[in-house]
Amino acid sequence: MGGAIHVGVGGWTYEPWRDNFYPKGLTQSRELDYASRKLTAIEINGTYYGTQKRESWRKWTAAVPDGFCFTAKASRYCTNRRVLAEAGESIAKFLGQGLAELGPKLGPILWQFAPTKVFDRDDFARFLDLLPSEQEQVPLRHALEVRHPSFVDAAFVDQARERGCAIVFADHPDYPEIADLTAPFVYARLQKTVAEEATGYSPDRLDHWAAVARAWAGGAAPEGLSYAGDGAAGVGAQRDVYLFVISGAKERNPAAAMALIERLG
Repeated sequence: MGGAIHVGVGGWTYEPWRDNFYPKGLTQSRELDYASRKLTAIEINGTYYGTQKRESWRKWTAAVPDGFCFTAKASRYCTNRRVLAEAGESIAKFLGQGLAELGPKLGPILWQFAPTKVFDRDDFARFLDLLPSEQEQVPLRHALEVRHPSFVDAAFVDQARERGCAIVFADHPDYPEIADLTAPFVYARLQKTVAEEATGYSPDRLDHWAAVARAWAGGAAPEGLSYAGDGAAGVGAQRDVYLFVISGAKERNPAAAMALIERLG
């Protein structure tokens, strides 16, 4: 028993997935419909680069079944700035574009920071204070993807936990791995798929990540991962898990996600 585990990929429009993940001849207009019935979540990355029309959010909501969820990467104008505490206007613009149209199909918001962004305790705390708990009466959850080693700091973990924000767990060759449990959910991005494996990861690694996801959902802090603070803090409570196969050999990511879903039953 445990929280719900949602598994997916980044986006749904990618040329190599045609005749690979998508059936031959499937029209582009039906790709989201198809993907949402093979996966259980999709991370929307286009929102990082530009604002989407409110009608698009309504269309995406209607295209996917109940129980499916989207997460959305926040605009770069919110996170790629020298002083994060000055991001209030950009945050409001991003959240107000229409993502509340997703309603219960809205998963966490992903706030991704540049690999060069260094942890500034005061400035980051002020940024976190700008993140609202709801938008248009739809509850919001926030996940923080930090990619500079200075964030491997118990003070950062404490800041995230105090505000109920998840620290994104990254399986990446260059970015820090921070597995501390700081929110009522876990957000993980697996980024080491390889083209040589039909399912992106080897069967052993897929078994490993399925076991880790189950442990997270059950409220455990899995052994063998890296923690910046007290690894035992936050254990015990069941958590929903959002796990995305991102980057790496992108053409293999849907197969990896489906293999994980199969293992998770």
